[in-house]
Amino acid sequence: RTAFSAEQISTLESSFQRQQYLGAAERRQLAGRMRLSEVQIKTWFQNRRMKLKRQL
Repeated sequence: RTAFSAEQISTLESSFQRQQYLGAAERRQLAGRMRLSEVQIKTWFQNRRMKLKRQL
């Protein structure tokens, strides 16, 4: 389990607002920029989409 910093969450959220589904290239770029693994990025986006779905 990963504990994301407030800064990381902010970056992930702004990225999610622009695009709810990341392609492999965007995921790789974001992971490199944030020093997280691609799997962590992918999982965060999956969980965030589920959170959005629950809120509707």
